[in-house]
Amino acid sequence: MPTTKKTLMFLSSFFTSLGSFIVICSILGTQAWITSTIAVRDSASNGSIFITYGLFRGESSQELSHGLAEPKKKFAVLEILNNSSQKTLHSVTILFLVLSLITSLLSSGFTFYNSISNPYQTFLGPTGVYTWNGLGASFVFVTMILFVANTQSNQLSEELFQMLYPATTSKGTTHSYGYSFWLILLIILLNIVTVTIIFFYQKARYQRKQEQRRPMEYAPRDGILF
Repeated sequence: MPTTKKTLMFLSSFFTSLGSFIVICSILGTQAWITSTIAVRDSASNGSIFITYGLFRGESSQELSHGLAEPKKKFAVLEILNNSSQKTLHSVTILFLVLSLITSLLSSGFTFYNSISNPYQTFLGPTGVYTWNGLGASFVFVTMILFVANTQSNQLSEELFQMLYPATTSKGTTHSYGYSFWLILLIILLNIVTVTIIFFYQKARYQRKQEQRRPMEYAPRDGILF
């Protein structure tokens, strides 16, 4: 059976891993990743169109100083993009976030198992925890980079705008990233905290082993022989 200290430290890592899993689930299901404000100005309308979307669903609305505004439109991101480069990169973004979800789940399982057992010298021990959290942090960081690249460089919002309002001309776009996007930083932080807890546990365990060896190292030779 593991010691009380080990149980408490690995349970703490379990809760941080579980927290990471919950946060990923929440940002997968929300659409507050980004709000793009697109200025429109032509003979029929003048104002702004707001497109708010996440990985799967979104919503658009209009604020016009003159012209007849259309009602709010709800849309599925992957369905509306058809077969475009934006759709491909968006799909890859979702894939990396799902991979990070899986690694968070595995990290939760490994840390909980270590809190009730002692698989220290196997991959099920700290090595596995380090591996899954390292991969999870990497996957979620790549997710963040891909989403920004698809929005800023690959003009994802502009493509959605063209699909939603094909007869309207854009005069410029600004982006505002929402809380779902910034929660990615919290996921990375939780991964770091999980690894840090296990690192300090291993460090304390190593120091305790060293202290146990010292009495034998400094004991008189005659006493050892006896």
